[in-house]
Amino acid sequence: MGFIIPIGVAVFLAFFIANLLGYGGGPASIPLMYDQIVTRYGWLDNTQFSQMLALGNSLPGPIATKIAAYVGYDVYGWPGFLAALAGTIIPSAVALIYLLKILRKYKQSSVVKGMSLLVQPVITIMMLLLTWSMAADAVGSIGYIHSIIIAGFAFLALGKFKIHPAFVIVLAFAYGGFVIPLT
Repeated sequence: MGFIIPIGVAVFLAFFIANLLGYGGGPASIPLMYDQIVTRYGWLDNTQFSQMLALGNSLPGPIATKIAAYVGYDVYGWPGFLAALAGTIIPSAVALIYLLKILRKYKQSSVVKGMSLLVQPVITIMMLLLTWSMAADAVGSIGYIHSIIIAGFAFLALGKFKIHPAFVIVLAFAYGGFVIPLT
C-alpha cells in the first residue's frame, strides 16, 4: 500500500529535490525539474514543458523560479505557487550560506578547484539530453522542415547577429503561429 503525499507537499518536494541536486544554477536544474514535472508527476507533458521553458527564458529573472511559480500555480493555485517557490529558494539559500563559508576557507585547495571542473561535463550532458528530448518532440509535432528552419534561424540570429533571445523566441512563436498553420 503506497503512501499518498498531499499535493502541496508534492509540489514543494518536487522543486526542493530538483534544486537541491541541481548544481550550477537554474539551467543545471532544468533537466531535474523536467524529470519531476513531466516524468514523475505528469503535471505537464513534453510540449507544455517546452512552451513554458521558452516563455520563461524570454522573461527576465532566474529560470528556476519562473518554472516553479508557473507549475506550482498551475497545479495547486496560490498555495502551490508558494510551495514551489519555497522548494526552489530554500535549498539554494541554505547551501549558498554554508558553501560560501567552506569555499572561503578552502579556496586555494586543488580538490575544490577539481570538483568544480568535473561537474561541468555532467551539466553539459544533462542539458544535451533535455535538448534531444525537446527536439524530438518538436520534430514529432511540426515536422523536420519547420524544425530545421526554426533551429537554423535561431542559430544564426543568436550566434551571428547577436539578437536577444527574447526576440528570437517571439519570432519563432510568430513563425509557428502564422507559417506552420498554412502548410
